[in-house]
Amino acid sequence: MPLKLDGSCRCGAIRFTADSHAPVPFMRCYCSICRKTAGGGGYAVNLHADKRTLEVEGRTAIFHAELDDGRGGCRVSTGERHFCPACASALWVFSPEYPELFHPFASAIDSELPKAPSLVHMMLSSKASWVEPEIGPHDQCFEEYPEDALEDWHRAHGLWID
Repeated sequence: MPLKLDGSCRCGAIRFTADSHAPVPFMRCYCSICRKTAGGGGYAVNLHADKRTLEVEGRTAIFHAELDDGRGGCRVSTGERHFCPACASALWVFSPEYPELFHPFASAIDSELPKAPSLVHMMLSSKASWVEPEIGPHDQCFEEYPEDALEDWHRAHGLWID
């Protein structure tokens, strides 16, 4: 049975619940968008949750980041970064390309989360110069995106919850 995630913003104006088959907070994203919108330590930690089970009390605000298009311009991301309009707490990311999923920030989760046996550090090429990642002996590091998705990593480590 999936783990029920209970989450909220800092001021309590937004509360949410959802089911997660992959609740282990193992992946640290150092990209500038995550770092600037949700990562006080220089990174953000996203979880994997079932969008069909998402229940929200309160109304979130949504931010669409601008992304470098590689040709000197930018494009607006389809990803929706939900946050509290009162206290600005980052809550989750939803991408319409994967309508069955959403990615709550571990920092917004109030329920107990399992401890990760190792970490994945991604987007290290984008990390701020002041950030010194704490990389453990069994951690994986990627300059850009990792080889495995959140679900793949959980399954490979025997941590997927049916």
